[in-house]
Amino acid sequence: MSGILDSVNQRTQLVGQNRLELLLFRLNGRQRFGINVFKVREVLQCPPLTSMPKLNALVRGVAHIRGQTISVIDLSMATGGRKIEDLSSAFIVIAEYNRSVQGFLVGAVERIINTNWDAIMPPPQGTGRASYLTAVTEVENELIEILDVEKILNEISPLNAEVSADVAANLQTEGNEDKIIFIADDSSVARNQVRKALTSLGLEIETAKNGLEALKRLKQIAEEYGDVTNRVGVLVSDIEMPEMDGYTLTAEIKNTPELQKLHVVLHTSLSGVFNQAMVKKVGADDFIAKFHPDELATAVQKWLVNPKQE
Repeated sequence: MSGILDSVNQRTQLVGQNRLELLLFRLNGRQRFGINVFKVREVLQCPPLTSMPKLNALVRGVAHIRGQTISVIDLSMATGGRKIEDLSSAFIVIAEYNRSVQGFLVGAVERIINTNWDAIMPPPQGTGRASYLTAVTEVENELIEILDVEKILNEISPLNAEVSADVAANLQTEGNEDKIIFIADDSSVARNQVRKALTSLGLEIETAKNGLEALKRLKQIAEEYGDVTNRVGVLVSDIEMPEMDGYTLTAEIKNTPELQKLHVVLHTSLSGVFNQAMVKKVGADDFIAKFHPDELATAVQKWLVNPKQE
């Protein structure tokens, strides 16, 4: 396990080349799952868990780790499976999502693999667990499932996606009433949250499920309107997406003449370990950590109303 921990600590900077590293783990049974190493803070043997009153049924307890109290979510139960029974042999993956730290209880942790985002595909339709997947990939002829952690967290503790009344009262889109806001995110929950927050701007919203889908659609709009910015005001893009990640999408936009004037706001749960240098490298205009509706709506309005700002 020390080897895995060393890898987590040393190799979380693999971004910007449409590549990622996945930490592979199991819940109950043989099916393997993956989580982006970039989100992982630590992996450890499951410590003693403390039960607390009124905890969500999916939270097995809280753990006291390095001076911090962390809720531990049973990922098997959270995705409709049976609970992980033997805590003495289980592990906790400590990860950061949406500005908070969570512990995810898993049955076993295996190893880290290096792969391309274009090898990460949208989940197949019609499978029982599909609603909890954002993507799948294949390793050694075996399907690896990547869970929609944002959906799981939202079911346990729903986020408020409404923009506050004070902020909403001051949002303006003067001169941009005919523009649309484009959203790219692989999580259906995240797309809906972003859409709900940005409806306060009163503009039409279009969405895509990944970077490749977004890029193709933006090129179609550019063909129709001459330049994409004649129709699209701002792109709000996640970073982690199957087929093409947000960094690569941004770089493609900035290197395509009919797209390059489009302002890109990267909006991601990769908050605590986010590499700010990557934003500048790929040419993104802004970065907002998920999920704060007031900050997101204000940032989008900023780039709509003052498109020439630096």
